Amino acid sequence: MKILGIDPGLNTTGYGVIEVSGGDVLLLEGGVIRTGSADAPLEIRLSRLYDGVTEVLAQFSPQALAIEELYSHYERPTTAILMGHARGVICLAAAQSGVRVFSYASTEIKSALAGDGRASKEQMQRAIEARLRLKELPSPHDVADALAIAICHHQRVSSPIIAAVGAKRRRE
Repeated sequence: MKILGIDPGLNTTGYGVIEVSGGDVLLLEGGVIRTGSADAPLEIRLSRLYDGVTEVLAQFSPQALAIEELYSHYERPTTAILMGHARGVICLAAAQSGVRVFSYASTEIKSALAGDGRASKEQMQRAIEARLRLKELPSPHDVADALAIAICHHQRVSSPIIAAVGAKRRRE
């Protein structure tokens, strides 16, 4: 099974593709999609993001796309709105490619990989480095975050207990 993890952003979107074979989790690719200058029109940046995600989906044909849930800080509601645009384009690309989308809260992702829902960026990079047996920290942190999202999804669907709890929550 191939899983595409995406750390959504309007300027820089991290992505990570893993393949699960037996009990092994293998890194296929990690990278970033850059949408250009923050001064570029929103529709141009969204189009670049869509094209980049579509390209990754076509190249790897994942069975699932895991993405971080939208969250908002009280002080920055505009950031949440812009992130909503980015997530929408990513979800559209997945739907048009026939790939199911699964969303996870950042605290759930951090807890699954680092054992702490408030883990720092560096802790997450180190957790990914160890989990995938990499020779160096994945960089930039957007790539580590995307890989963490993909691995979190794998862990959630692989665990019968966690999968049952998640299914119950979705029905409620």
